[in-house]
Amino acid sequence: MPDATALEQATTMIEEAWDRPIEALESIAVRRPTDDPLLLSAMHIRSALLVTADSSVAAHQERLHALTRPGHAPAFYDLQRITSSAADLRVAQAESRTALQAISHVIQAREAAATADRAPAARLAQAAVARSGHDQHALGQVPDQAAPPAVVGPPAPGPGPGR
Repeated sequence: MPDATALEQATTMIEEAWDRPIEALESIAVRRPTDDPLLLSAMHIRSALLVTADSSVAAHQERLHALTRPGHAPAFYDLQRITSSAADLRVAQAESRTALQAISHVIQAREAAATADRAPAARLAQAAVARSGHDQHALGQVPDQAAPPAVVGPPAPGPGPGR
């Protein structure tokens, strides 16, 4: 996706992670923000990307292209504007990359949380299977007698040798 804008990349990342179109996710984030706080975070970052970085990148690119269009010799006073526009464009692009990284981190946190939620259930299932292997008694059959409990502590005083 090298030619896609940062906003398009963010939209694709979010849609793939939540497996729904962005319009549905926007609706969910607005109507039920507490149901999925990570979705809400991703949508806030995407909104910030839409408002600041993505539109800023486009504006600085247009300005830079206008100042450096083919067949146009920039005037001396244009050199400062060209340099300034190029620096502003780099800053806006860095902000876009940072927002994309933030969305990526939110998605990773969501995946980690989903994995952590499944891990206890998997361990419980394994423990249940292990226990079921030990407790396979026929119905109505009394399990084997357990060994008498071990005595813990010092030996009781009693008659010693030769008494």
